[in-house]
Amino acid sequence: MSDTDFGFERIAEQDKAKRVRAVFDRVADRYDLMNDLMSLGLHRLWKAFAVTAARVRAGERVLDVASGSGDLARACAARGAQVWMSDVNGAMLARGRDRMLDAGRLAPAVRCDAERLPFADAAFDCVCVGFGLRNMTRKDAALAEMARVLKAGGRLVVLEFSRVWEPLARPYDLYSFGVLPWLGERIVGEGAGAAYRYLAESIRTHPDQAALGAMLERAGLERVEWFNLAAGVVAVHRGWKLR
Repeated sequence: MSDTDFGFERIAEQDKAKRVRAVFDRVADRYDLMNDLMSLGLHRLWKAFAVTAARVRAGERVLDVASGSGDLARACAARGAQVWMSDVNGAMLARGRDRMLDAGRLAPAVRCDAERLPFADAAFDCVCVGFGLRNMTRKDAALAEMARVLKAGGRLVVLEFSRVWEPLARPYDLYSFGVLPWLGERIVGEGAGAAYRYLAESIRTHPDQAALGAMLERAGLERVEWFNLAAGVVAVHRGWKLR
């Protein structure tokens, strides 16, 4: 039986999706508030940059994988795109669907595993995933699926936590493993500290900028590039499906 990471813990591959779902079930109600508090609102700028990098145009078909509360999906819809939202977690997907409706927009919301997307080949002009790839069990398989559903000339954009600039690594660790679990306990509720400790650990086990770029290339994408934001706290990767 193969194993995989769950933060710093090694677990059976078959168990990861269930445990990730439990984490997000726990934090869904306060997810957006915690994002604002944890990043001091910077996540909004990071997502805006990712949508700009995606070069979304009116009338295009866009798939937002691991859509969560739907920030990327709503931003793409605001540009006139036809957006599909997908997430493996029902609570997060429902939150994203409701926020999309609150914004006066309609978008199909599909609960599915990113490793087995229920869409036809070459169905979308753009696929984006924001802060979701590191929670997937088989990242290579998920990226291959995202590439499969892209049209020729389409692009994949991945917004994810990455490797911070080395001189900032120590204070970043203190913040991630000290402040974030403490904040989770007080804002989300008792027991949420463990969820945010997992999220901090998952960042450290996620591939760095160059390694993730290589993964996009293995998935069949070309002209792969990445942009560091906030000294590498996050990075936006972009790759094109040219044929």
